[in-house]
Formats: sequence, C-alpha cells, structure tokens
Amino acid sequence: MNRELFDAMNYLEKEKGINKDILMEALEAALISAYKKNFKSATNVRVDLNEEAGTMGVFAQKEIVEEVEDHNQQISLEEAQGINPAYEIGDVVEIEVTPKDFGRIAAQAAKQVVTQRVREAERGIIYNEYIDREEDIMNGTIQRMDGRFIYVNLGKVEAKLPESECMPTETYNVHDRIKVFVTKVENTNKGPNIFLSRTHPGLLKRLFEMEVPEIYDGTVEVRSVAREAGDRSKISVHAEDPEIDPVGSCVGQKGQRVQTIVDELKGEKIDIVEWSEDPVVYVSNALSPSKVIRVNVDEDEKATTVIVPDYQLSLAIGKRGQNARLAAKLTGWKIDIKSESEAKEEGLISEEEIEESIQALEYEDSLEYEESYEDMDEDLFK
Repeated sequence: MNRELFDAMNYLEKEKGINKDILMEALEAALISAYKKNFKSATNVRVDLNEEAGTMGVFAQKEIVEEVEDHNQQISLEEAQGINPAYEIGDVVEIEVTPKDFGRIAAQAAKQVVTQRVREAERGIIYNEYIDREEDIMNGTIQRMDGRFIYVNLGKVEAKLPESECMPTETYNVHDRIKVFVTKVENTNKGPNIFLSRTHPGLLKRLFEMEVPEIYDGTVEVRSVAREAGDRSKISVHAEDPEIDPVGSCVGQKGQRVQTIVDELKGEKIDIVEWSEDPVVYVSNALSPSKVIRVNVDEDEKATTVIVPDYQLSLAIGKRGQNARLAAKLTGWKIDIKSESEAKEEGLISEEEIEESIQALEYEDSLEYEESYEDMDEDLFK
C-alpha cells in the first residue's frame, strides 16, 4: 500500500501539476489528525513518510525531564538514556508508536487529502488560465438561463453574463455561440467566478483589435470609446505616422472592417473619429456626423460651447441627446451645443464669422461629394 501511495503522488505531480511536497505535507497533517482521532492520543506525534524505503511510521515526541508530570508529553532521563545514553534533560525523544492497522487509516486519509488537493489544484489551474483573460474577448456557448444570469460555457468553466450586461437589442438562446468580454475573474472556494459583458466599451475596443491589423500591431491606437450598447457608439483613434489614415484603417475598404463589427453587435451604429490633443478639433470630430462652426473652450472648467448651423442642431444633439452625450463621454469635455442663431443673439459669434464658417463648411461638403463621386465612378468602370 505504501509504495502505491508514493507512486500515486508522483503520478499526480506529473499529470496534474500538483507539487508532491505540498501533497506530502498535507498527507502528514492528515495522518497525524487521523492517528489522534482513532487512537485517542493526546501525545505530540510526527509522521515519517520515507519514499525511498516505501514506508511510513508514527513517532511520539516526548520531552526529557527530571520529574514526569504528564506521561503523554514527557519522559524521565533514566528511561530516555535506556534508549540512548547520549540523551540529556531538555532533549526530545521520538518513540515509534505506529499501529498495526495504520495502513488502512493512511489509505483513508490519503484518499481524502488527494481528492481535496486535486480539486484545489484544478481550480487554481483554471483560475490562473482565466485571470489572464480578464478584459479580453472570449467565445462561448450559452448553456442555460435564469432570472439573473445567462450561463456561458467558455471551455473549462461556466461563466456568468448578468442580465444588466446584455444588449437590449439581442435575443439569447441556449446553444447560441457568442463573443463576450471578460470583466472580472474571482477566485472562490468553489472555483473561479467569471463575469462577462456584452455592453462593456472594452468589447468594442477588442473587436476593433481583432478586425483592424493596424490597431493590433499598434500602428493605430484606440484612444477612447463611448458606448450605448445596442444603439450607438463612438470610438476615437490616432496614428503617430502622418502618412496613415487611422479612420480609414478602421473603416476598411468599402467599410468591410467596421461592418463586420456592426454585424457582431447586431446593427449597433459606430462613429469612428480621429483623436486630437486640440480640444477644438477633437470635440468637432466627436460630434460627427454633424458639422461645427466654432468651438469655444473653457480650460478651467474643461467645458466647451459648440456652435453649429441651424439646420445641423438636431443632428449635433442627436435623438434624445445621444450624439452630444456620447461625444462628451468620448472626449471627457462638457459640451454645450448652440445653433448659429442662438449664438448670434448671445453675442458669441458675428454675422461675418457665421458666413465665413458656412462657406467653409459648404466647401468641405463639395470636396467630400467629389471624392465620393470619384469613388463611385471608379467602381462603375472596374
């Protein structure tokens, strides 16, 4: 039995990655406890596990004293020197007290210890594997649902997708395969507790990393993400190399890259804007697709007043204020939007400045129209 026990520990170390020394320590503690429980002993004992000899034994430890008061804990000098003449007062004598049927007790204790340690080790391995996937995308399969969570099988563990982290535009069914964002990984006594999301802005960022090679290799950087899941999102991107178009890289040829992400998010609209350290430019870009006449900046309050053409006011604000709200989240600046008429009444802009700005916007629109016309013309003659 003893040799089989040591062989089993070596197997567990090799196959399960469980440190044999940890197993041995746990087994020694379990055997001591089992010995005291089964033989009603109050004596201090030590268990010796000898792998080379394939043996195990129990040894009572007693202190050498001049006058014995507790026979379970102490031994007289005379009796100790009968075992070994070199013993002195204060030394500890070990006397073997291994019971005849200790092998049966050892087998039971070993089974309990090994089972417990294997479970703990497997939990630890799974936890270490998934803690590295925190704030990352994973593929999973929906296993079941209740009133609070959707349970998603990630391969080695079942993770939780809370109802609050589900997209309102999506319908979830058992056996559906979905991409999920890992928000948190907890280590508990019952194993890893993994929480997921479909609404987290990080999901959008990771999807762009997967679809846009320039983002994955760092040529284009995602600077900020603002998201109202299932409806609309804004993402700002930047490239240090002036020769690289960060927005164009994300959109892809004929919009293929961004369309793949839109399809994954079930039609969620995505505005891709270019980041700028200049708040005037950045806020103007963030309010896309609306056109901006002017941006007045208050650095102290980190607030901006944005003036837009009258016909662009509703577009700039967006449905239920969504466009302005997302732009503010994206840039980190407060945004107060005013129409050109309102700004003129408040003396924020003159008539001449309005006319110049409108002409500039019309010129930009004409350039965009020419570019789109040329692209369409090229497609027709391919």
